[in-house]
Amino acid sequence: MGNISVARKDRGFTLIEIMIVVLIVGVLAAIAMASYKNSVIKSRRSAAAVCLQERAQLMERFYTTRMTYVGAPAPSVCNASLASFYDVSNDPAPTASTFRIKAVPKGAQASDTSCGTLAIDEKGARTASSGSNDCW
Repeated sequence: MGNISVARKDRGFTLIEIMIVVLIVGVLAAIAMASYKNSVIKSRRSAAAVCLQERAQLMERFYTTRMTYVGAPAPSVCNASLASFYDVSNDPAPTASTFRIKAVPKGAQASDTSCGTLAIDEKGARTASSGSNDCW
């Protein structure tokens, strides 16, 4: 009988197969990270919009008791975590019959170019510096 050689098949993955898997995982991670960052920016923007509405309601309460917006307390950020991402202020200063409160993004939120600065006035008009209607 002759020598019968049995081909032995090694088990495992080749370097190319592993590199392809690493590449696919990297692409998926990059997509997921971008989506996550976008969601965080949107949630902070929503928190700023809620804060502006609360401040506008405070201004209206002040107006109902004094019949002027002059002398109303300066707006502040509604919660401490939002202070790192938005500066909230009256701009311009309130008059007897008008006010405008704005939230200017700063820090990590400054990359929010789809909306930018949010503002609300005594008429309830809500605006964004980008002109987009999807910010509120």
